[in-house]
Amino acid sequence: MTLHSHIFQVVVAALALVCGGAALDALVHPRPRHGLRSVPGLAINAGVLLGVFGAILALCGNPLVACALSLGLGALFTVASNAKNTMLGEPLLFSDFALIGAVFRHPQFYLSAVAPWQRAVASLVALALVALLCLLFRADGVMHLAGLALALGAAAMLAILQGSPAFRAIAATPDPHGDVARHGLVPVLLLYWRRWRDTRDPPPCPASGRPARDDAPELVVVIQCESFADPADLFDDAALALPGLDAARGLAWQHGRLHVSGFGAYTMRTEYGVLFGREEAELGFRRFDPFLTAQGEGSWALPARLHPAGWDSAFLHPHDMRFYGRDRIMPAGGFARLVGETHFAPPAPDQGRYVTDAAMTDVILDTLQAASAPTLLYAVTIENHGPWAGDGQEELVPGYMRLVRNSDAMLARLADGLAALARQRGKPAALVFFGDHCPSIPGATTPAGKRHTPFVIMRFDDAGQPMRGDDTAADLTPAGLHHTILDMMLEPAR
Repeated sequence: MTLHSHIFQVVVAALALVCGGAALDALVHPRPRHGLRSVPGLAINAGVLLGVFGAILALCGNPLVACALSLGLGALFTVASNAKNTMLGEPLLFSDFALIGAVFRHPQFYLSAVAPWQRAVASLVALALVALLCLLFRADGVMHLAGLALALGAAAMLAILQGSPAFRAIAATPDPHGDVARHGLVPVLLLYWRRWRDTRDPPPCPASGRPARDDAPELVVVIQCESFADPADLFDDAALALPGLDAARGLAWQHGRLHVSGFGAYTMRTEYGVLFGREEAELGFRRFDPFLTAQGEGSWALPARLHPAGWDSAFLHPHDMRFYGRDRIMPAGGFARLVGETHFAPPAPDQGRYVTDAAMTDVILDTLQAASAPTLLYAVTIENHGPWAGDGQEELVPGYMRLVRNSDAMLARLADGLAALARQRGKPAALVFFGDHCPSIPGATTPAGKRHTPFVIMRFDDAGQPMRGDDTAADLTPAGLHHTILDMMLEPAR
Protein backbone atom coordinates (compact mmCIF):
# COMPACT_ATOMS: atom_id res chain seq x y z
CA MET A 1 0.00 0.00 0.00
CA THR A 2 1.44 3.36 -1.04
CA LEU A 3 1.85 6.39 1.20
CA HIS A 4 -0.80 8.25 -0.81
CA SER A 5 -3.22 5.39 -0.22
CA HIS A 6 -2.54 5.52 3.52
CA ILE A 7 -3.13 9.26 3.61
CA PHE A 8 -6.31 8.94 1.57
CA GLN A 9 -7.77 6.32 3.91
CA VAL A 10 -6.97 8.34 7.02
CA VAL A 11 -8.37 11.57 5.56
CA VAL A 12 -11.59 9.92 4.39
CA ALA A 13 -12.09 8.20 7.76
CA ALA A 14 -11.36 11.43 9.64
CA LEU A 15 -13.82 13.42 7.52
CA ALA A 16 -16.49 10.76 8.01
CA LEU A 17 -15.80 10.86 11.74
CA VAL A 18 -16.11 14.64 12.03
CA CYS A 19 -19.38 14.66 10.07
CA GLY A 20 -20.75 11.68 11.97
CA GLY A 21 -19.70 13.19 15.28
CA ALA A 22 -21.50 16.44 14.49
CA ALA A 23 -24.61 14.46 13.56
CA LEU A 24 -24.48 12.53 16.84
CA ASP A 25 -24.01 15.72 18.83
CA ALA A 26 -27.07 17.18 17.12
CA LEU A 27 -29.09 14.41 18.79
CA VAL A 28 -28.00 15.40 22.31
CA HIS A 29 -30.61 17.14 24.46
CA PRO A 30 -31.02 19.99 25.06
CA ARG A 31 -30.67 21.20 21.48
CA PRO A 32 -30.20 24.77 20.23
CA ARG A 33 -33.42 26.51 19.31
CA HIS A 34 -32.07 27.68 15.98
CA GLY A 35 -29.28 26.32 13.80
CA LEU A 36 -26.17 24.42 14.86
CA ARG A 37 -24.00 24.40 17.94
CA SER A 38 -21.51 27.24 18.28
CA VAL A 39 -18.37 27.34 16.13
CA PRO A 40 -16.08 26.91 19.19
CA GLY A 41 -18.22 23.97 20.26
CA LEU A 42 -18.02 22.31 16.86
CA ALA A 43 -14.25 22.86 16.79
CA ILE A 44 -13.75 21.26 20.23
CA ASN A 45 -16.05 18.37 19.33
CA ALA A 46 -14.05 17.71 16.16
CA GLY A 47 -10.74 17.99 18.02
CA VAL A 48 -11.76 15.51 20.71
CA LEU A 49 -13.09 13.02 18.16
CA LEU A 50 -9.93 13.27 16.07
CA GLY A 51 -7.82 12.75 19.18
CA VAL A 52 -9.77 9.60 20.09
CA PHE A 53 -9.62 8.43 16.46
CA GLY A 54 -5.85 8.96 16.39
CA ALA A 55 -5.31 7.07 19.65
CA ILE A 56 -7.34 4.07 18.47
CA LEU A 57 -5.64 4.15 15.06
CA ALA A 58 -2.25 4.15 16.77
CA LEU A 59 -3.31 0.96 18.56
CA CYS A 60 -5.09 -0.98 15.81
CA GLY A 61 -3.65 0.42 12.57
CA ASN A 62 -7.06 0.22 10.87
CA PRO A 63 -8.70 3.60 10.05
CA LEU A 64 -12.11 2.03 9.43
CA VAL A 65 -12.13 0.36 12.84
CA ALA A 66 -10.80 3.51 14.51
CA CYS A 67 -13.56 5.58 12.91
CA ALA A 68 -16.27 3.07 13.87
CA LEU A 69 -15.10 2.79 17.48
CA SER A 70 -14.81 6.58 17.84
CA LEU A 71 -18.34 7.03 16.53
CA GLY A 72 -19.51 4.21 18.79
CA LEU A 73 -18.05 6.01 21.80
CA GLY A 74 -19.76 9.22 20.70
CA ALA A 75 -23.05 7.36 20.35
CA LEU A 76 -22.62 5.91 23.84
CA PHE A 77 -22.14 9.39 25.29
CA THR A 78 -25.20 10.63 23.40
CA VAL A 79 -27.44 7.82 24.64
CA ALA A 80 -26.13 8.08 28.22
CA SER A 81 -26.58 11.85 28.35
CA ASN A 82 -30.09 11.77 26.92
CA ALA A 83 -31.10 8.98 29.30
CA LYS A 84 -29.70 10.90 32.25
CA ASN A 85 -31.42 14.09 31.10
CA THR A 86 -34.74 12.25 30.93
CA MET A 87 -34.41 10.54 34.32
CA LEU A 88 -32.51 13.11 36.38
CA GLY A 89 -33.09 16.39 34.56
CA GLU A 90 -29.52 17.23 33.55
CA PRO A 91 -27.06 16.14 30.85
CA LEU A 92 -23.95 14.06 31.37
CA LEU A 93 -21.32 15.99 33.35
CA PHE A 94 -17.58 15.59 33.84
CA SER A 95 -18.14 14.74 37.50
CA ASP A 96 -20.16 11.68 36.53
CA PHE A 97 -16.96 9.99 35.38
CA ALA A 98 -15.76 9.95 38.98
CA LEU A 99 -18.42 7.29 39.57
CA ILE A 100 -16.76 4.88 37.12
CA GLY A 101 -14.28 3.89 39.79
CA ALA A 102 -17.12 3.49 42.29
CA VAL A 103 -18.79 0.95 39.99
CA PHE A 104 -15.73 -1.29 40.31
CA ARG A 105 -15.16 -0.59 44.02
CA HIS A 106 -18.84 -1.06 44.95
CA PRO A 107 -20.40 -3.14 42.14
CA GLN A 108 -23.28 -4.29 44.35
CA PHE A 109 -24.50 -0.70 44.68
CA TYR A 110 -24.89 -0.32 40.91
CA LEU A 111 -25.12 -3.78 39.38
CA SER A 112 -27.92 -4.79 41.74
CA ALA A 113 -30.09 -2.40 39.72
CA VAL A 114 -29.19 -4.19 36.47
CA ALA A 115 -30.92 -7.42 35.53
CA PRO A 116 -28.68 -10.50 35.16
CA TRP A 117 -29.53 -10.80 31.45
CA GLN A 118 -28.49 -7.18 30.92
CA ARG A 119 -25.14 -7.84 32.60
CA ALA A 120 -24.66 -10.91 30.41
CA VAL A 121 -25.46 -8.99 27.22
CA ALA A 122 -23.11 -6.15 28.19
CA SER A 123 -20.31 -8.64 28.88
CA LEU A 124 -20.86 -10.39 25.55
CA VAL A 125 -20.86 -7.09 23.66
CA ALA A 126 -17.62 -6.05 25.37
CA LEU A 127 -15.99 -9.38 24.51
CA ALA A 128 -17.23 -9.11 20.92
CA LEU A 129 -15.71 -5.65 20.57
CA VAL A 130 -12.34 -6.86 21.89
CA ALA A 131 -12.46 -9.85 19.52
CA LEU A 132 -13.36 -7.61 16.59
CA LEU A 133 -10.53 -5.24 17.41
CA CYS A 134 -8.06 -8.14 17.49
CA LEU A 135 -9.44 -9.60 14.26
CA LEU A 136 -9.17 -6.33 12.36
CA PHE A 137 -5.80 -5.33 13.80
CA ARG A 138 -3.26 -4.31 11.14
CA ALA A 139 0.47 -4.43 11.71
CA ASP A 140 0.98 -1.35 9.57
CA GLY A 141 3.72 0.93 10.87
CA VAL A 142 2.64 3.89 8.76
CA MET A 143 -0.93 3.74 10.08
CA HIS A 144 0.21 3.38 13.68
CA LEU A 145 2.51 6.40 13.33
CA ALA A 146 -0.21 8.38 11.56
CA GLY A 147 -2.58 7.68 14.43
CA LEU A 148 -0.02 8.75 17.01
CA ALA A 149 0.70 11.96 15.10
CA LEU A 150 -3.02 12.70 14.76
CA ALA A 151 -3.66 12.11 18.47
CA LEU A 152 -0.79 14.38 19.50
CA GLY A 153 -1.80 17.02 16.97
CA ALA A 154 -5.42 17.00 18.17
CA ALA A 155 -4.27 17.31 21.80
CA ALA A 156 -2.05 20.27 20.89
CA MET A 157 -4.89 21.91 18.95
CA LEU A 158 -7.28 21.53 21.88
CA ALA A 159 -4.72 22.98 24.30
CA ILE A 160 -4.20 26.00 22.03
CA LEU A 161 -7.94 26.49 21.53
CA GLN A 162 -8.73 26.33 25.25
CA GLY A 163 -5.97 28.80 26.04
CA SER A 164 -7.28 31.42 23.63
CA PRO A 165 -9.35 34.37 24.96
CA ALA A 166 -12.34 33.41 22.80
CA PHE A 167 -12.53 29.94 24.32
CA ARG A 168 -11.86 31.10 27.88
CA ALA A 169 -14.94 33.29 27.60
CA ILE A 170 -17.37 30.46 26.81
CA ALA A 171 -18.95 28.31 29.53
CA ALA A 172 -17.38 30.59 32.14
CA THR A 173 -20.17 30.01 34.67
CA PRO A 174 -22.11 26.79 35.34
CA ASP A 175 -25.18 26.43 33.13
CA PRO A 176 -25.31 22.80 31.93
CA HIS A 177 -28.56 22.99 29.98
CA GLY A 178 -27.74 26.28 28.31
CA ASP A 179 -24.13 25.37 27.57
CA VAL A 180 -24.93 21.96 26.09
CA ALA A 181 -27.57 23.59 23.91
CA ARG A 182 -25.11 26.25 22.77
CA HIS A 183 -21.87 24.30 22.45
CA GLY A 184 -22.63 20.56 22.56
CA LEU A 185 -22.02 17.73 25.01
CA VAL A 186 -18.34 16.90 24.49
CA PRO A 187 -17.17 20.55 24.60
CA VAL A 188 -19.08 21.10 27.85
CA LEU A 189 -17.58 17.96 29.39
CA LEU A 190 -14.09 19.18 28.55
CA LEU A 191 -14.59 22.86 29.39
CA TYR A 192 -16.38 22.21 32.67
CA TRP A 193 -13.63 19.81 33.72
CA ARG A 194 -11.00 22.46 32.99
CA ARG A 195 -12.96 25.11 34.90
CA TRP A 196 -13.42 22.70 37.84
CA ARG A 197 -9.73 21.82 37.87
CA ASP A 198 -8.80 25.52 38.04
CA THR A 199 -11.07 26.15 41.07
CA ARG A 200 -9.24 26.60 44.35
CA ASP A 201 -10.24 25.68 47.90
CA PRO A 202 -11.80 28.51 49.91
CA PRO A 203 -9.73 30.00 52.73
CA PRO A 204 -10.24 28.26 56.09
CA CYS A 205 -13.44 29.15 57.89
CA PRO A 206 -12.65 32.01 60.29
CA ALA A 207 -12.92 31.05 63.94
CA SER A 208 -16.17 32.61 65.10
CA GLY A 209 -15.58 32.33 68.84
CA ARG A 210 -19.33 31.72 69.23
CA PRO A 211 -20.06 29.94 72.52
CA ALA A 212 -22.93 27.51 72.98
CA ARG A 213 -26.31 29.10 73.63
CA ASP A 214 -27.72 28.79 77.12
CA ASP A 215 -30.78 27.02 75.68
CA ALA A 216 -28.82 24.93 73.16
CA PRO A 217 -29.93 21.31 72.86
CA GLU A 218 -27.47 18.87 74.42
CA LEU A 219 -28.33 16.10 71.96
CA VAL A 220 -28.76 16.98 68.28
CA VAL A 221 -29.65 14.35 65.69
CA VAL A 222 -29.58 15.24 61.99
CA ILE A 223 -31.17 12.65 59.70
CA GLN A 224 -30.51 12.82 55.97
CA CYS A 225 -33.20 10.46 54.73
CA GLU A 226 -32.79 8.70 51.39
CA SER A 227 -35.37 9.73 48.74
CA PHE A 228 -37.66 11.13 51.44
CA ALA A 229 -40.48 13.25 50.03
CA ASP A 230 -44.04 14.01 51.09
CA PRO A 231 -46.12 11.63 48.93
CA ALA A 232 -49.23 13.77 49.37
CA ASP A 233 -47.34 16.65 47.75
CA LEU A 234 -45.27 14.58 45.33
CA PHE A 235 -48.20 12.64 43.87
CA ASP A 236 -50.91 15.27 44.57
CA ASP A 237 -52.88 12.78 46.65
CA ALA A 238 -53.84 13.75 50.20
CA ALA A 239 -54.65 10.12 50.99
CA LEU A 240 -50.92 9.34 50.84
CA ALA A 241 -50.02 11.71 53.69
CA LEU A 242 -47.45 10.40 56.15
CA PRO A 243 -48.72 10.45 59.76
CA GLY A 244 -45.28 10.84 61.34
CA LEU A 245 -44.39 13.77 59.10
CA ASP A 246 -47.74 15.46 59.70
CA ALA A 247 -47.37 15.05 63.48
CA ALA A 248 -43.80 16.36 63.40
CA ARG A 249 -44.86 19.43 61.45
CA GLY A 250 -47.55 20.13 64.01
CA LEU A 251 -45.02 20.06 66.86
CA ALA A 252 -42.03 21.50 64.99
CA TRP A 253 -39.86 24.42 65.97
CA GLN A 254 -39.44 24.96 62.22
CA HIS A 255 -40.49 23.07 59.10
CA GLY A 256 -40.84 23.68 55.40
CA ARG A 257 -39.41 22.93 51.97
CA LEU A 258 -35.77 22.10 51.35
CA HIS A 259 -34.78 23.25 47.87
CA VAL A 260 -32.27 20.65 46.72
CA SER A 261 -30.63 20.80 43.30
CA GLY A 262 -30.61 17.09 42.51
CA PHE A 263 -33.52 14.96 41.37
CA GLY A 264 -33.44 11.21 41.87
CA ALA A 265 -29.71 11.25 42.65
CA TYR A 266 -26.78 13.38 43.82
CA THR A 267 -27.16 12.78 47.52
CA MET A 268 -23.73 14.33 48.00
CA ARG A 269 -24.93 17.79 46.88
CA THR A 270 -27.53 17.99 49.64
CA GLU A 271 -25.20 16.35 52.15
CA TYR A 272 -22.42 18.82 51.37
CA GLY A 273 -24.76 21.80 51.69
CA VAL A 274 -26.09 20.78 55.11
CA LEU A 275 -22.68 19.76 56.45
CA PHE A 276 -20.48 22.49 54.98
CA GLY A 277 -22.94 25.38 54.67
CA ARG A 278 -21.67 26.78 51.37
CA GLU A 279 -24.27 27.72 48.76
CA GLU A 280 -23.96 26.29 45.26
CA ALA A 281 -23.39 29.79 43.88
CA GLU A 282 -20.18 29.92 45.95
CA LEU A 283 -18.96 26.58 44.63
CA GLY A 284 -18.82 27.37 40.93
CA PHE A 285 -18.03 24.20 38.98
CA ARG A 286 -17.56 22.25 42.20
CA ARG A 287 -21.32 22.25 42.71
CA PHE A 288 -21.88 19.18 40.54
CA ASP A 289 -20.01 16.88 42.94
CA PRO A 290 -18.73 18.90 45.90
CA PHE A 291 -17.45 15.75 47.61
CA LEU A 292 -14.64 15.51 45.04
CA THR A 293 -13.01 18.50 46.74
CA ALA A 294 -14.67 18.64 50.18
CA GLN A 295 -11.67 17.20 52.00
CA GLY A 296 -9.87 20.52 51.60
CA GLU A 297 -12.83 22.44 53.07
CA GLY A 298 -13.12 20.64 56.40
CA SER A 299 -13.02 23.76 58.56
CA TRP A 300 -16.45 24.76 57.19
CA ALA A 301 -18.20 21.57 58.35
CA LEU A 302 -20.71 21.50 61.21
CA PRO A 303 -18.68 19.33 63.63
CA ALA A 304 -15.53 21.39 63.03
CA ARG A 305 -17.44 24.58 63.84
CA LEU A 306 -19.19 23.09 66.88
CA HIS A 307 -16.21 21.33 68.45
CA PRO A 308 -14.70 24.53 69.97
CA ALA A 309 -18.02 25.08 71.77
CA GLY A 310 -17.81 21.64 73.38
CA TRP A 311 -19.72 19.26 71.10
CA ASP A 312 -18.75 15.67 70.46
CA SER A 313 -19.81 14.25 67.08
CA ALA A 314 -20.35 11.06 65.10
CA PHE A 315 -21.26 10.30 61.49
CA LEU A 316 -23.47 7.26 60.91
CA HIS A 317 -24.06 5.55 57.55
CA PRO A 318 -24.83 1.85 56.99
CA HIS A 319 -22.71 1.51 53.84
CA ASP A 320 -19.05 1.40 52.90
CA MET A 321 -17.61 4.73 54.07
CA ARG A 322 -15.23 4.77 51.11
CA PHE A 323 -18.22 5.50 48.90
CA TYR A 324 -18.07 9.20 47.93
CA GLY A 325 -14.86 9.34 49.99
CA ARG A 326 -16.74 9.73 53.26
CA ASP A 327 -13.96 7.85 55.06
CA ARG A 328 -11.67 10.83 54.29
CA ILE A 329 -14.12 13.73 54.16
CA MET A 330 -15.93 13.20 57.46
CA PRO A 331 -12.81 13.05 59.67
CA ALA A 332 -11.46 16.09 57.81
CA GLY A 333 -14.74 17.84 58.64
CA GLY A 334 -14.28 17.23 62.35
CA PHE A 335 -16.33 14.11 63.05
CA ALA A 336 -14.81 12.32 66.01
CA ARG A 337 -16.20 8.91 65.03
CA LEU A 338 -17.55 7.12 61.97
CA VAL A 339 -20.21 4.47 62.53
CA GLY A 340 -20.29 2.29 59.42
CA GLU A 341 -22.11 -0.71 58.02
CA THR A 342 -20.68 -3.28 60.45
CA HIS A 343 -22.44 -1.55 63.37
CA PHE A 344 -25.96 -2.14 62.00
CA ALA A 345 -28.10 -5.26 61.86
CA PRO A 346 -28.26 -6.55 58.27
CA PRO A 347 -31.66 -6.65 56.56
CA ALA A 348 -33.71 -9.82 56.67
CA PRO A 349 -34.34 -11.58 53.33
CA ASP A 350 -37.77 -9.94 53.00
CA GLN A 351 -36.53 -6.43 53.92
CA GLY A 352 -34.69 -5.54 50.73
CA ARG A 353 -31.04 -4.93 49.91
CA TYR A 354 -30.09 -2.27 52.42
CA VAL A 355 -29.91 -1.73 56.17
CA THR A 356 -33.35 -0.68 57.36
CA ASP A 357 -34.29 2.65 58.87
CA ALA A 358 -35.50 0.74 61.94
CA ALA A 359 -32.03 -0.77 62.43
CA MET A 360 -30.50 2.68 62.10
CA THR A 361 -32.93 4.06 64.67
CA ASP A 362 -31.85 1.37 67.15
CA VAL A 363 -28.19 2.36 66.83
CA ILE A 364 -28.93 6.10 66.97
CA LEU A 365 -30.97 5.82 70.18
CA ASP A 366 -28.37 3.54 71.78
CA THR A 367 -25.62 6.01 70.87
CA LEU A 368 -27.57 8.91 72.36
CA GLN A 369 -28.28 6.95 75.53
CA ALA A 370 -24.55 6.41 76.01
CA ALA A 371 -23.56 10.03 75.26
CA SER A 372 -21.70 11.72 78.13
CA ALA A 373 -21.21 15.14 76.51
CA PRO A 374 -23.15 17.46 74.21
CA THR A 375 -23.38 15.39 71.03
CA LEU A 376 -24.11 15.90 67.34
CA LEU A 377 -25.10 12.81 65.35
CA TYR A 378 -25.38 13.08 61.57
CA ALA A 379 -26.97 9.99 60.04
CA VAL A 380 -27.46 9.14 56.36
CA THR A 381 -30.08 6.46 55.68
CA ILE A 382 -30.09 4.05 52.76
CA GLU A 383 -33.17 1.79 52.97
CA ASN A 384 -35.24 3.78 50.47
CA HIS A 385 -32.57 3.77 47.77
CA GLY A 386 -34.02 2.81 44.38
CA PRO A 387 -34.67 1.08 42.12
CA TRP A 388 -38.00 0.07 43.62
CA ALA A 389 -39.60 -3.29 42.91
CA GLY A 390 -41.96 -3.49 39.95
CA ASP A 391 -42.05 -3.00 36.19
CA GLY A 392 -44.49 -0.13 35.83
CA GLN A 393 -45.84 2.94 37.59
CA GLU A 394 -48.61 0.92 39.25
CA GLU A 395 -46.02 -1.29 40.96
CA LEU A 396 -43.17 1.20 41.49
CA VAL A 397 -45.19 3.73 43.47
CA PRO A 398 -46.42 1.17 46.06
CA GLY A 399 -42.84 -0.08 46.34
CA TYR A 400 -41.67 3.44 47.08
CA MET A 401 -44.57 4.07 49.46
CA ARG A 402 -43.75 0.98 51.51
CA LEU A 403 -40.22 2.21 52.12
CA VAL A 404 -41.05 5.88 52.65
CA ARG A 405 -43.51 4.82 55.34
CA ASN A 406 -40.61 3.04 57.05
CA SER A 407 -38.73 6.35 56.97
CA ASP A 408 -41.80 8.08 58.39
CA ALA A 409 -41.89 5.55 61.22
CA MET A 410 -38.22 6.36 61.87
CA LEU A 411 -39.11 10.05 62.20
CA ALA A 412 -41.91 9.31 64.68
CA ARG A 413 -39.78 6.93 66.72
CA LEU A 414 -36.83 9.32 66.91
CA ALA A 415 -39.12 12.16 67.99
CA ASP A 416 -40.50 10.03 70.82
CA GLY A 417 -37.03 8.79 71.75
CA LEU A 418 -35.48 12.25 71.90
CA ALA A 419 -38.38 13.58 73.97
CA ALA A 420 -37.85 10.73 76.43
CA LEU A 421 -34.08 11.32 76.57
CA ALA A 422 -34.57 15.05 77.17
CA ARG A 423 -36.96 14.26 80.01
CA GLN A 424 -34.66 11.60 81.45
CA ARG A 425 -31.55 13.80 81.35
CA GLY A 426 -33.25 17.08 82.17
CA LYS A 427 -31.48 18.58 79.14
CA PRO A 428 -32.98 19.87 75.87
CA ALA A 429 -32.62 17.90 72.62
CA ALA A 430 -33.29 18.48 68.92
CA LEU A 431 -34.10 16.43 65.82
CA VAL A 432 -33.48 17.65 62.27
CA PHE A 433 -35.02 15.41 59.59
CA PHE A 434 -34.98 16.00 55.81
CA GLY A 435 -34.98 14.27 52.44
CA ASP A 436 -31.87 14.31 50.27
CA HIS A 437 -33.79 14.40 46.96
CA CYS A 438 -37.08 13.34 45.43
CA PRO A 439 -37.33 9.84 43.96
CA SER A 440 -37.03 9.31 40.21
CA ILE A 441 -39.92 6.95 39.43
CA PRO A 442 -40.53 6.51 35.68
CA GLY A 443 -44.10 7.36 34.81
CA ALA A 444 -44.82 8.87 38.23
CA THR A 445 -42.27 11.64 38.84
CA THR A 446 -40.27 13.79 36.45
CA PRO A 447 -37.35 16.23 36.85
CA ALA A 448 -39.61 18.99 35.55
CA GLY A 449 -41.98 18.46 38.48
CA LYS A 450 -41.53 19.12 42.18
CA ARG A 451 -37.95 18.86 43.40
CA HIS A 452 -38.17 20.12 46.97
CA THR A 453 -38.16 17.74 49.92
CA PRO A 454 -39.62 18.29 53.40
CA PHE A 455 -37.60 19.23 56.43
CA VAL A 456 -38.61 19.42 60.08
CA ILE A 457 -36.70 20.67 63.11
CA MET A 458 -38.13 19.46 66.40
CA ARG A 459 -36.85 20.85 69.70
CA PHE A 460 -37.61 19.42 73.13
CA ASP A 461 -37.10 21.29 76.39
CA ASP A 462 -35.57 19.77 79.52
CA ALA A 463 -38.95 18.27 80.40
CA GLY A 464 -39.22 16.58 77.00
CA GLN A 465 -41.98 18.92 75.81
CA PRO A 466 -41.96 20.13 72.18
CA MET A 467 -40.87 23.73 71.68
CA ARG A 468 -43.23 24.86 68.93
CA GLY A 469 -42.46 27.57 66.41
CA ASP A 470 -44.96 29.78 64.60
CA ASP A 471 -46.02 26.95 62.21
CA THR A 472 -45.13 28.99 59.12
CA ALA A 473 -43.51 26.81 56.45
CA ALA A 474 -40.03 28.05 55.55
CA ASP A 475 -38.05 27.68 52.34
CA LEU A 476 -34.40 26.75 52.84
CA THR A 477 -31.49 25.53 50.78
CA PRO A 478 -29.31 22.79 52.27
CA ALA A 479 -26.73 25.46 53.15
CA GLY A 480 -29.50 27.51 54.75
CA LEU A 481 -30.40 24.51 56.90
CA HIS A 482 -26.74 24.29 57.99
CA HIS A 483 -26.84 27.86 59.27
CA THR A 484 -30.21 27.32 60.94
CA ILE A 485 -28.70 24.41 62.89
CA LEU A 486 -25.64 26.48 63.83
CA ASP A 487 -27.81 29.37 65.03
CA MET A 488 -29.87 26.95 67.12
CA MET A 489 -26.73 25.75 68.90
CA LEU A 490 -24.41 28.77 69.09
CA GLU A 491 -24.77 32.35 70.27
CA PRO A 492 -25.16 34.95 67.49
CA ALA A 493 -21.93 36.20 65.93
CA ARG A 494 -20.73 39.53 67.28
